[in-house]
Amino acid sequence: MKFIQGGHRIIFFALFSIVAVIYLARLFFLQVVEDRYKISANSNVLRRITDYPSRGLIYDRNGKLMVYNEAVYDLMIVPKDVKNIDTTDFCKLIGITIEDFSKKFQKAKIYSPYKASIFEKQLSAQTYASFQEKLYKFNGFYCQPRTIRKYPDAIAAHLLGYLGEVDEKVVERNQYYQMGDYIGISGVEQSYEKELRGRRGVRYALVDVFNREKGKFEEGRYDTISVAGENLSLTLDAELQLYAEQLMQNKLGSVVAIEPSTGEILAMVNGPTYDPNLLVGRVRSKNYVTLLKDTLKPLFNRAMQAYYPPGSTFKLTGALSALEENIISPGTSYAHVFTVGSKSVKCHPHPPIALEGSIQYSCNPYFCNVFRSFVESNKYGSSENGYRTWRKYVNSFGIGVKIGVDMPHELKGLVPSVEFYDKIYGKGRWKASTIYSLGIGQGELGITPLQMANITCIIANKGFYYTPHVVKKIGERKNDTRNLLEKHFCLVKPQTFNVVIDGMQRVVEAGTARNASLIKDSIVVCGKTGTAENPHGKDHSLFVCFAPRENPKIVIAVMVENSGFGATWAVPIASLMMEKYLLDTIKRPDVEKRMMEGNLLPDYYYRSLQLQQQKTDTAAIAKKDSLLVVQVNTSFGKSSSYNGKAKP
Repeated sequence: MKFIQGGHRIIFFALFSIVAVIYLARLFFLQVVEDRYKISANSNVLRRITDYPSRGLIYDRNGKLMVYNEAVYDLMIVPKDVKNIDTTDFCKLIGITIEDFSKKFQKAKIYSPYKASIFEKQLSAQTYASFQEKLYKFNGFYCQPRTIRKYPDAIAAHLLGYLGEVDEKVVERNQYYQMGDYIGISGVEQSYEKELRGRRGVRYALVDVFNREKGKFEEGRYDTISVAGENLSLTLDAELQLYAEQLMQNKLGSVVAIEPSTGEILAMVNGPTYDPNLLVGRVRSKNYVTLLKDTLKPLFNRAMQAYYPPGSTFKLTGALSALEENIISPGTSYAHVFTVGSKSVKCHPHPPIALEGSIQYSCNPYFCNVFRSFVESNKYGSSENGYRTWRKYVNSFGIGVKIGVDMPHELKGLVPSVEFYDKIYGKGRWKASTIYSLGIGQGELGITPLQMANITCIIANKGFYYTPHVVKKIGERKNDTRNLLEKHFCLVKPQTFNVVIDGMQRVVEAGTARNASLIKDSIVVCGKTGTAENPHGKDHSLFVCFAPRENPKIVIAVMVENSGFGATWAVPIASLMMEKYLLDTIKRPDVEKRMMEGNLLPDYYYRSLQLQQQKTDTAAIAKKDSLLVVQVNTSFGKSSSYNGKAKP
């Protein structure tokens, strides 16, 4: 019995000894072998500094720098270390009030008395230099370098996009980000965020009692190096983009230019636009609110998100679909009047014309009849089936579907379904004559300017398009992230396009767009004007075109809101852009002057600017209109607008 009891004691002692050895070994490992705990033990003399990577630069197709980085400094605070500082001197140095200081300090304490957090964001290099000289007076504060975006030419704001601070949802969704990080919010900055952002690093610095860095901790063995983001080369032509923005100043609308043989976007303009430099730095929040409240909606990307009735430019799509289905032939002609009940659609007086002439003169009755002939054709059995077939053709031109541009927030446009009309009129209670306005690009159709340009690319290429895109290269490699060189075919065969292209050539040489001709320079231009009815005001001016006819180099779609006939504003803007891009010269300075000086801003907005200017600057009253034009262009960049048909 005693032997058993003695055995228990031996076993108990042995177990106790083993546990003690394990604890001693672990303690030795933590204190001697595992150095990372030194950092925690020495945190009172160490500073952990995030090394933010340089965000990738952005260039245009010709190597012109469009976006670069500028150094700024976040002022960091560790609340428990803030003692006996001269608050007045501190506030004066960084440009805040005593009340601001109290609010920011309390916010930092609530976050953590012991952890560093941002006290004031993005101090300029000048402010940082002044503050750094007196840093020893302000225990608990230090500066952490980072960069902000700068835009030397202040163009292409919607295409380039802007950055914003991440919120808790982003941090929860993506573990890479931490509170205080910045992320692309729109444009290229958003869609290529992963390539542009790079990878952050961390460094540990020794700090003396005067709050000054004294060097690296352990010779930097615990530091991690940041990796800069990749540079992007855009498809954009910066000179063409700038020129298009100048032509569109003080106008509402959009211009999209594409190289049809590649799908590369050469220019994408929302007019008027805004200066992208307004949304960087410490003034970003204030400027964003002002832009957001602007009645003309300058942050709205109408090139990809505004739905417009395409007007007569849509007649090309209808004609091609009907030709392919053998509903009409090139020689088909109709009466000059289309009548439904008591309503009549008439055409300009001219001899009977076939398809080419109807495109040349933009004859509305002709294309109303084409639409009715298609939808009510006996080959489909019913109007519903005819309309479904017609809609399938329209969808194949990239209308009513997303075409996959490499930018966020693309909308697909609107081509109503059979179910849509069944709901409005009742099943079996509508036919082509009920919705005939679709045949001339009116009614419920909604198309974005980007889609208008893409349709024209399909015509220029005789049946296919490449996905429109804005990024040509990522670093030194081709942008192959989205199968951009894959051809997308519509339902119309190549040979069917010839008669429609002939008609488009006649539009420019002897039709509704004669002032777009570059025939003197041996460049054949093909185009189609449009005047889209607008129930909310004056009609919209449209023009789509491509040039040269053979091996086309550029496609352009222009939409100028509330400006009347297509030939009045859209045609001159497009033709000047073609001169600029294809000839590298402007041979019609008088037309250029008229386009650049034309002011088509809504009267209500113009009057509100006048009242605001009179209240804030009595000296401006005598200058009147000239000063107001300057204000539109400079006060918040170049404002934009909101069209009643658009979907914000």
